[in-house]
Amino acid sequence: MGNLVTDSKMIEGVQYVRFAPYGDKRGVFRETFRAEWFPQVDWSNIQANRSDSDANVLRGLHYHHHQYDYWLTPRGHIRVALCDLRATKPTFRAVEIVEMDGDSMRGLLIPPGVAHGFLTLTEATVNYIVSNYYDGRDEYGVAWDDPELGVSWNAENPRVSVRDQNNPLFREISDEARPG
Repeated sequence: MGNLVTDSKMIEGVQYVRFAPYGDKRGVFRETFRAEWFPQVDWSNIQANRSDSDANVLRGLHYHHHQYDYWLTPRGHIRVALCDLRATKPTFRAVEIVEMDGDSMRGLLIPPGVAHGFLTLTEATVNYIVSNYYDGRDEYGVAWDDPELGVSWNAENPRVSVRDQNNPLFREISDEARPG
């Protein structure tokens, strides 16, 4: 049995990958990424990143106009929040909460225009592959606790960066910064 790519039932363009384990008495091997799984993405400017966080850290909500993110969590347990900010999509303003951890090992593809963030439920590592090299001109944010978006983090006093604390409410985002 190979890896299985499935579409989100909540947000158009979000996809999940279930990793097929190949194990023996020495341990387990998993293939975690292939560009061919996502033919809609141009991976020619691929960049890989790693984020290590203590428990109860909240990162986000961030979004891009020109970049896909592909996440996996090899260590720890996180709660991912996704919110479709693309007014042209039928899933506009849909919110999806996803739990990811090192035991279940699955991948998550996030398309441009979908705000994303995560809360660490334990110490955690998030590896992410992005479809463009870092460019601050394609870095946007929206308030993680915006009541209009209604993301249910179920978090008590999370540790949030100054940058993310200062992200605007959805209604305050300029027309140029709004995803299409």
